[in-house]
Amino acid sequence: MARPLHRGSSGARISGGSNDFWDSQMKDKTDKEDLDRRVSSDQNNFAFRIPVRLLLGENSPSKPGIGENGFASEPLLAVTPRSRHKLTMLLLKLSLVLIVILALTGSFWWTISISTTSRGHIYHGYRRLQQQLVSDLWHIGELSLGSSRLKDTEFCPQEFENHVPCFNVSENLALGLSDGNEYDRNCGQAMRQNCLVLPPVNYKIPLRWPTGRDVIWSTNVKITAQEVLSSGSLTKRMMMLEEEQISFRSASLMFDGVEDYSHQIAEMIGLRNESNFIQAGVRTILDIGCGYGSFGAHLFSKQLLTMCIANYEASGSQVQLTLERGLPAMIGSFTSKQLPYPSLSFDMLHCARCGIDWEQRDGIFLIEVDRLLKPGGYFVWTSPITNAQTFLRNKVNKKRWDIVRDFAENLCWEMLSQQDETVVWKKTSKRNCYSSRKSGSGPSLCSKGHDVESPYYRPHQACIGGTQSRRWIPIEQRTTWPSRANLNKSELAIYGLHPEELAEDAETWKMAVRNYWSLLSPLIFSDHPKRPGDEDPSPPYNMLRNVLDMNARFGGLNSALLEAGKSVWVMNVVPTNGPNYLPLILDRGFVGVLHDWCEPFPTYPRTYDMVHAQGLLSVEADQQRRCTILDLFTEIDRLLRPEGWVIIHDKASLIESARGLTTGMKWDARVVEIESNSDEKLLICQKPFFKKQAN
Repeated sequence: MARPLHRGSSGARISGGSNDFWDSQMKDKTDKEDLDRRVSSDQNNFAFRIPVRLLLGENSPSKPGIGENGFASEPLLAVTPRSRHKLTMLLLKLSLVLIVILALTGSFWWTISISTTSRGHIYHGYRRLQQQLVSDLWHIGELSLGSSRLKDTEFCPQEFENHVPCFNVSENLALGLSDGNEYDRNCGQAMRQNCLVLPPVNYKIPLRWPTGRDVIWSTNVKITAQEVLSSGSLTKRMMMLEEEQISFRSASLMFDGVEDYSHQIAEMIGLRNESNFIQAGVRTILDIGCGYGSFGAHLFSKQLLTMCIANYEASGSQVQLTLERGLPAMIGSFTSKQLPYPSLSFDMLHCARCGIDWEQRDGIFLIEVDRLLKPGGYFVWTSPITNAQTFLRNKVNKKRWDIVRDFAENLCWEMLSQQDETVVWKKTSKRNCYSSRKSGSGPSLCSKGHDVESPYYRPHQACIGGTQSRRWIPIEQRTTWPSRANLNKSELAIYGLHPEELAEDAETWKMAVRNYWSLLSPLIFSDHPKRPGDEDPSPPYNMLRNVLDMNARFGGLNSALLEAGKSVWVMNVVPTNGPNYLPLILDRGFVGVLHDWCEPFPTYPRTYDMVHAQGLLSVEADQQRRCTILDLFTEIDRLLRPEGWVIIHDKASLIESARGLTTGMKWDARVVEIESNSDEKLLICQKPFFKKQAN
């Protein structure tokens, strides 16, 4: 019986028996096989040794065979079927490893050899996935910070009762700002206060329109009796303080002054009366330093829409009282920055003792007026400075008037008339007027790079803007109101739109307004009780007055509300990070403004009856969380009157996330499915009336 083989033994053993010879021969064969494996292995790259060893197993020989003479045996001297089989298996294993390596190498080279176009497709696909991921995770992030995000939002301290973020006159004065710059808006370092602003003690729900236009509750605004009595503005004086109310109507002759004043302006333009402003192409008016909105309140009955702007005022605010009356207004200053309206926005600008020194700073304020006026628009200025009868005894006023008159002429304005303290200019409708001026006689035209159509609080420019705009259409050539709301084919082409698109948008909003109105009725109107079995009462047409559309797009909500006969005006806001259709909105005869919703809106607390936002959460989500839903909601709460409404239309996932925050906001809320679109939902909320107790 043969002895077991001892692999790797050295030396030779001589024996005369046949078994010994067989053992010796088998040993030689084994040694040769080991040597064969060693030679074969050495011929391969060293990198293959480890995989091969793993394939052969732990019992595979690790040392080469040694011949009888102490040298390596020749591997081809003796080849048996067994050794051939082992060699074949080894080659198969090596081939398998080689195939795997070649496959991996080929895959690698194929990957890095993708063409530039393919890489671009992959990159853009990745970007789309990344943006969708950010959008989906934005609302998840609202809930991922733990229970602290879901706890009730606290009430603000009492000093926030009339607080307007970004406007801090005392801080600006401490920074050395003066000459009107202390009233500038500064949101750069403003810290967000995610708290709920309580109304003043004895706050009352405003009276419905049109009664609320003429009578407001004195406790709803911050104004003293002394401020009412000492008010210096022409339209500020047209008010009376009663026991709990401020009244803007009276049988006295003083209150008939607004009608007479408006009639005078119409005659100076060449019209029979103010009712003919519409026929002259006037629809939208920017009233600078508007007093308390009496000029705009009177013209509203003539289908004219007047936007009031005035500086921030801690008490006795023109903007706050105007909004309380249900009239358009916002905080805005002419001092150092362009207003957030596009060029060629308004048909008329009006300043009645508005406190602006138009002759100062080389006429920069008049240049801003020119930018905002449509071609053929009117600038109306009422001031003691313009009264020619006082020039003999007041040389300073005459000098100031001469500066303004000469500069207006260099702007290609035509002075139509001057009566008492009022003067009316008409902006040129012809662009070639600027080239016909004497060399160096006035400000130059803005270059294409500086002529920004929709600036956002940009520093004033000392050049004439808007002259290169495709929207340069004289007001006399525009369709008069209300037909103006439906722009013609050539006007829509300026914005890359077709009449069919605007018509489709209008139909969508008509249906939306019908649905909205029915959704607002069931839970709110305690003064509209119903008997068992009756349908929910329809909300009255004047249920809302001040409406804020946070993402107005074409102004479709505004148009649909007016067409439905609702007694509303709409502040159409176009976000700075979305498509800018604000010029289109203003050309339709509506009012609106450009705004960044990660900043506070320039108005006072409790100024809107309804806040609407379609797609705004999606727009902000695409900006990778510059601000949170909670930031947006606390700002909405600040703007909203008690018992006011919030309607949010957005992706279902974002709506569900937003719904989770309404509990902490103390809003009454419900989610409404949209039958025609399962991917989107409505969030309907109402802000409750929290009454603060007197100390």
